[in-house]
Amino acid sequence: MEINDPEAIEKILSEMKSIAVVGLSSDATRPSNSVSRYMKSHGYRIIPVNPQETSVFGEKAYASLEDVPETIDLVNIFRRSTDAGKHVDEAIRIGARGVWLQEGVIDLAAAQRAQEAGLAVVMDRCILKEHIKQNR
Repeated sequence: MEINDPEAIEKILSEMKSIAVVGLSSDATRPSNSVSRYMKSHGYRIIPVNPQETSVFGEKAYASLEDVPETIDLVNIFRRSTDAGKHVDEAIRIGARGVWLQEGVIDLAAAQRAQEAGLAVVMDRCILKEHIKQNR
């Protein structure tokens, strides 16, 4: 499946219910918070991954993806493009089924590594906007 393939987006939104959000902030004014709150309200399990947080939405926050003690379907990345690659590589190592690099987060080499590892890959798109589009 290609990067940003409409089938990949549909598969992620319909099948991948546990989402580890890298860079999730407890600050309600941050996009990571509002987008994750929306996804949580639509039945997705949100797992905060941010070493600066202890908990978000009442969920324990983890310093890294590798610290999360449960299965993660999707890794949603709210970090600078320059930091995205290390999180994509971590997503591959932990056996996530997909990676989603939020709007403005672009790392083509990392996206290609994830694709080659068999993950569904979406890059430079907003999961909230795509969810709304799918559910019109």
